[in-house]
Amino acid sequence: MIEIQQKSINEQVVFFKEKDIIVYVKREDRLHEEISGNKFRKLKYNLMEAQSLGYNTLLTFGGAYSNHIAAVAAAGKTYGFATIGVIRGEELKDIFLENPTLKKAAENGMNFKFVSRTEYRQKDQEYFIEELKKEYKDFYLIPEGGTNNLAVKGCEEILTEEDFIFDYICCAVGTGGTISGLINASSDSQIVLGFPALKGDFLEAEIKKYAKKDNWSLVTDYHFGGYAKITPELKDFIHKFTLKYFIPLDPVYTAKVFYGIFDLIDKDRIKKGAKILVIHTGGLQGLKSNILL
Repeated sequence: MIEIQQKSINEQVVFFKEKDIIVYVKREDRLHEEISGNKFRKLKYNLMEAQSLGYNTLLTFGGAYSNHIAAVAAAGKTYGFATIGVIRGEELKDIFLENPTLKKAAENGMNFKFVSRTEYRQKDQEYFIEELKKEYKDFYLIPEGGTNNLAVKGCEEILTEEDFIFDYICCAVGTGGTISGLINASSDSQIVLGFPALKGDFLEAEIKKYAKKDNWSLVTDYHFGGYAKITPELKDFIHKFTLKYFIPLDPVYTAKVFYGIFDLIDKDRIKKGAKILVIHTGGLQGLKSNILL
């Protein structure tokens, strides 16, 4: 039987004395060495469901540096599932061992199917899934990024009653599952702020599929050009933040959240006297790439 019971710790990061604002971080990145942060939460009930239905194989989707791919591979190794990753970019087929994320996933037992970007865009279509079933037989399907109803259920467990003291709950947003869970678990008096790592306005509709409250909003000014984009300004922020607070940040998700929060505070867009909780969603395996060099 799969049992996943972990509790993260809230740490004070910084006190903006002149504004009477305190920022705390919930260290979800410490839940598991490889099944990190929100991926840990999203997979919890999916793994239980797969086991209860008798599946031995997990199949999912992702790109070359996907935190989700890395986490599913590690979860498969840890809990006894075979894993298959449908990877965007057929040009990676002969060079995937040069990619730190895919190399580690392969070491954890994941088998890959590399598809073109055109094919990858069809991954949610029924005919595409049927072709995968013909090739791989029975498998438990986990969507790209891991977001589904069971994932949201897992993310609801990030917050506890102890967290009701905070005025703001803040997190990065990729596919919308994590913030949906936070919204559902928050108190009505709290404001949940999501910081998308991607450009575009499609995320709001995705979140509304799962969120049961309307005490949230997306802050779209800090994507730094979109998914996996990084600027010298953000690099500098990451280095200074890590040196000062001893908390590692990844450039795709968590760094953008902290940069955005600090900027909002500086611009007086956060109410004076506020207590802020930032969810560190992990994703640190991405630091093994050369993105910060």
